[in-house]
Amino acid sequence: MKKAISASLVSAVFATAVSGAFAAETKWPTRPVQVVVIANAGGDTDFNARTMAKYFTKITGKPMVITNMAGGGGTIAADQVKSAAPDGNTILFTHTGQMIVNEVAGLTEDSFEAFDVSCIAGVDKGAIFVSSKSSGLTTLDQLISKSKAEPSSVTYGTEMGSYSHLQGLMFEKLTDTKLKMVDAGTVSEKVVALLGGRIDLGGISYGSVQDYVGNGEMFALGQPNEERNPLLGDVKTFKEQGVDFVMEKPYIVAFPKGTDTAIVQKMASVMKQITEDPAYAEELKKTFKQPVSYYNTEESIALLHKTREEFMEFKDELRQGK
Repeated sequence: MKKAISASLVSAVFATAVSGAFAAETKWPTRPVQVVVIANAGGDTDFNARTMAKYFTKITGKPMVITNMAGGGGTIAADQVKSAAPDGNTILFTHTGQMIVNEVAGLTEDSFEAFDVSCIAGVDKGAIFVSSKSSGLTTLDQLISKSKAEPSSVTYGTEMGSYSHLQGLMFEKLTDTKLKMVDAGTVSEKVVALLGGRIDLGGISYGSVQDYVGNGEMFALGQPNEERNPLLGDVKTFKEQGVDFVMEKPYIVAFPKGTDTAIVQKMASVMKQITEDPAYAEELKKTFKQPVSYYNTEESIALLHKTREEFMEFKDELRQGK
């Protein structure tokens, strides 16, 4: 790392300090803020939004009103926020499955640049690849060996054109294997399909299957995280097992395009304060085995650009699978 501080770095630090000062001074929020969530109540996205809202009120004294607007792969919620007044009173709570995968899969022409991204409020690091007992696959090596020796012999349950579909495609590319991909529906439907032996493999939140992994009805083959999430117990990362497969799911906070920069930065500042609250960290840990993660505005936009570039490699496959 270079010891010298360049003029450009000084400028960047100054700009960040100035934007932080503006964020602190802006008189926002002045009334309840509506948060439009791309998913139904009860799931990981909704949980993260509601937990954010709870601590937002604790810090600012103003409530966040959660509106669940599932449907269209998140495009309905995104369109609602996109057309809202850019006054800081409407926020989109989404993730890369909607904000990037939908564009790559051709479900929308909009990218994340159609919004003013404030921050990444958290990162889902609870996903694992899990196999059914009936599949006979208990390790990642067995999965790779069988999928190479007998292409399309392992049935991977997904929602075609979705985030989990992209997970499967990335895994195939990195391991030079071929899975049989079938549309197995929602997470709960995939769990039932795994238990019933109708699919062999799925990319699912650990919290949804941990009891079945614990009693031997399913097997956790790996977690696609850069570093091991210790909250998932002894589940190894794919990287630890020789496969450079990393696909974490950030939760994104975004405003309608044209929102005052001071408001966008203020929201990022409030979210940072939320992540520093030990009680918040404990709620994430207990409910979805999720460690605290946070990216400021600039870091979030850089990460989304990088992710979009990586996902675009699979554009044709995703669009064919719709």
